[in-house]
Amino acid sequence: MRIGQGYDVHKIDKDRELILGGVKIESDFGLSGHSDADVLVHAIIDSLLGAAALGDIGQLFPDNDMTYKGISSIYLLKKVCEKIYDSGYKILNIDSTLIMQKPKISGYTLEMRQNIAEACNISVDNVSVKATTEEKLGFTGRSEGASAQAVCLIE
Repeated sequence: MRIGQGYDVHKIDKDRELILGGVKIESDFGLSGHSDADVLVHAIIDSLLGAAALGDIGQLFPDNDMTYKGISSIYLLKKVCEKIYDSGYKILNIDSTLIMQKPKISGYTLEMRQNIAEACNISVDNVSVKATTEEKLGFTGRSEGASAQAVCLIE
């Protein structure tokens, strides 16, 4: 068995939609980035790639490649999972945490889990999505950005 850990950060962008876990979230801001800036899925991608020692999201999908401009991060996750399976691994579980002051995402987490599970071809029971604030501390607490952490287990 192999464990992977991923972390990602994106700045707030008032001119974009907020996409998290492949779900459009009701919000007055989004996140800046080359793709759809889905910070949660980016952390998951890096955890999977790290577990299999297959590089990182920036190596596979560079932000200077216009092919990936505005692309769905769920689509990128699906491609990464195919790479994981092609390398002979099986994804056992994914645990993730979104860190941002607002908005509340509890009403969206099941759909996020379903999107992630479908992209990874695993049971939704093997995907966890949690969220926390930082009590108004740091850049996430001041609503300057969002971050996410993920761990996964593959065999």
